[in-house]
Amino acid sequence: MRTEVNINTEILTWAIDRAGYELNDFFTKLPNSKKWIEEGKKPTVKQLEDFSKKVYLPFGYLLLSEPPKEKLPFPFFRTLNNDTDNVNVNVYDTILFMQQRQDWLIDYLEDNYFDPLMFVGKFNLNENVNNIVKDIRNTLGLEEKWASNCNTWEMALNVLTEKIEEQRIIVVFNGVVENNNYRKIKVEDCRGFVLVDKLAPFMFINNSDSKSAQMFTLVHELAHIWLGQSAGFDYRKLQPAEVPIEILCDKVAAEFLVPSEIFIKVWNDQKEIKSIAKYFKVSEIVIARRALDMEVLNKDEFFNFYDEYINRELIKKEDSDGGNFYATTKKRLSMTFASYINEAVKSGKLLYRDAYKMTSLKRDTFHKFFTDNFKNS
Repeated sequence: MRTEVNINTEILTWAIDRAGYELNDFFTKLPNSKKWIEEGKKPTVKQLEDFSKKVYLPFGYLLLSEPPKEKLPFPFFRTLNNDTDNVNVNVYDTILFMQQRQDWLIDYLEDNYFDPLMFVGKFNLNENVNNIVKDIRNTLGLEEKWASNCNTWEMALNVLTEKIEEQRIIVVFNGVVENNNYRKIKVEDCRGFVLVDKLAPFMFINNSDSKSAQMFTLVHELAHIWLGQSAGFDYRKLQPAEVPIEILCDKVAAEFLVPSEIFIKVWNDQKEIKSIAKYFKVSEIVIARRALDMEVLNKDEFFNFYDEYINRELIKKEDSDGGNFYATTKKRLSMTFASYINEAVKSGKLLYRDAYKMTSLKRDTFHKFFTDNFKNS
C-alpha cells in the first residue's frame, strides 16, 4: 500500500529555490514534483525521500507547516553588494557542519581543562595595522622575512598553515560539502569563512580557489581571529567589502605577507611582479594586490593581471591529477583537529560511530587514515 503525504507546496518550492534550482529546470530533473506543486497530487514517503536528497534537505523539514527561518551565525561580507544574510546552500551546509565540529571540540577542550587562547579578540577596529601584524608574527613565531627561508611560495603556504595550527587554530581546506564531490563550493560564492572562539577557532579556505589566492585569504581570516569577529566572505578579485572590519583585515593580510617598506624598496629596484614574488616567497597575485595597495599599479592594471593570472592557474589545476584521497583528507580535516579526534577515540571519550560522522569518513577509510597518521599515539 502506497503511503501518501500531505505537504505544504510552499515548502517544496522553497526547498527547490534553496538548493539553487530554477523551478522548471527542477521539474525536468524530477517530473513528479511538477504534479505535486501544480496539480495538487500527493507524494509518497519514498518519493519525498528522493526529493529531500536532491535538494540537500533533511526529510523532516518537508513535513513542516511553513519554511523554517535559516539564519547564518555571522555576517557574510560581499565585495559587490550588502546582502550579508544569505548564502548558497552548499556554503550554508558547510558552515553548519564546521560549527558541529567546533562545538564538539570546544566541549572536549573544556572537559580537558585547556586554557583560552589569549590572542583571540586581542585587538579592536581602532588598532594600528602594524601592531596587529607584529602580534600575529610574534604569536606564530615568524620573523618579518620568515618566507625567505622557503624555496617556493607554495612551501611558504604550508609553513604558515603549520604555524597557525600549532596555535590550536583549526585550518580546513575544502572545495566541496564534506567529502561529496558532487556538491562543489564555487569560489564566487565563498572564498572562506572563520568561526572565532576563545578555545577553538576554525578557519575554512575554499580549496577550489587557486593556491595563489588562498594565502591571502588565510591571513585575512587570521586577522578576524585577532579582532574577535566571525565572518564569511566572497572576497572577489581579492577586494574586501566596504565595511571597516573587512578593510582592516585586508590591510593586515597585505602587510603581513608583503611589508610595505621592504616592498617599495624592492619595487623601485625591479618593478617586475614575477621576480618580486620570488623575493617575498608569495604568489604573483599577492604582489600585484600589494602593488595596487601601494598605488604603483592602478585598478585596471591590477584587474587585467588578476584575470589573466587566475585563468592560467585554474587551467593548471584542471590539468593536474585529482590527488590522493588520504592526502586530500589531511587538508579537508585538519591534522590538528584529527589529533583531537584520535585522542578522544583512544580514551573512550568519543564513540567510533560519532567519529565517523565528525570526520565524514567511512569505517574502513577512517581506520586506515588514523592508523597511517597516528601510528605512535
